[in-house]
Amino acid sequence: MQRLNSFSMKVKKILISQPEPADLEKSPYKRLAFDFKLDLTFYKFFEVVGISATEFRKSRIHITEYSAVIFNSKNSVDHFFRMAKELREVIPESMKYFCSTEAIALYLQNYIQYRKRKIFFGNQYFADLVDVMTKHRDEKFLFPCSDEKQTEYTKLLDKAKFKYTKAPMYRSVPRDLKQFKLEDFDMIALFSPIGVRSLLMNFPDAKNSSILVAAFGTSTHAALNAAGIKITIAAPTKNSPSMAMAIENYLQGKQQEAVLVVKPSSLKSSKTTHSSRTTGTKKSKSVFASKTKYKQLMEEKKAKAAARRAERAAQKALKEAEGNKEAPKPKKSAE
Repeated sequence: MQRLNSFSMKVKKILISQPEPADLEKSPYKRLAFDFKLDLTFYKFFEVVGISATEFRKSRIHITEYSAVIFNSKNSVDHFFRMAKELREVIPESMKYFCSTEAIALYLQNYIQYRKRKIFFGNQYFADLVDVMTKHRDEKFLFPCSDEKQTEYTKLLDKAKFKYTKAPMYRSVPRDLKQFKLEDFDMIALFSPIGVRSLLMNFPDAKNSSILVAAFGTSTHAALNAAGIKITIAAPTKNSPSMAMAIENYLQGKQQEAVLVVKPSSLKSSKTTHSSRTTGTKKSKSVFASKTKYKQLMEEKKAKAAARRAERAAQKALKEAEGNKEAPKPKKSAE
């Protein structure tokens, strides 16, 4: 168990503006709650509502005119395929999919057959995906997203000068939080600008509250700063890549680090790019939707390749044997 200090003694109840993890027992929040004797409450501050096909048609975007799709969340995956179905548009077999994380890439298998479509994903951040996309600049990208005007994702795509079309297919709507009282909690964890908007809509005097605020992501930080709300814990950082780790480090009394602002390698200096190459940074790669089936497919390809090599070797041996039979025997020299 972690040693308690002045920070952990002050924090007992935390409101986390996300749904409870599917497997809480294996979640880092479970260990966090146990180590510091915390009472954690999970509640998503907003809900996602799909834009109707009628409204989407006004954008004059036709899915079949694009050769690649960018996904930054499972919501974007769900609403892209929902919209295609409602519009009765058949997604071409040649369509490529670019996902910000491996989890989203694997989620695609709920909609597509892994054998027929190629999927690419980044390591952890959207900037990693932008690096992958630089090798496919000839593609015409479609970006299914929410109806927000500009996000950190579109800023990165614009800076990298990609040819893409933003396709709003859903919107985030603040939820009613009146069942909660801020004074009942010692800390609140926020993860998005819409989460901040929901907080302010339900609690207009939030900036005057004594509650500690933990915020994840630069866009969330910007929304809180614009609202005049002080941020106690800012993530992600080098040693706190997740919200759970950021809260843990705070409760341990560790000093707040500088927030990471991840940029694509293509937007960095040549020196930085060279450094990332020499340090052996793991590259993003393309995969099929299921790792197990991808491995099976690779084994099948290897077996077929071996069979082809064996067949060629057999044909070569046969030709050599036939050539030896047809070749004239040398005449005996006169004695």
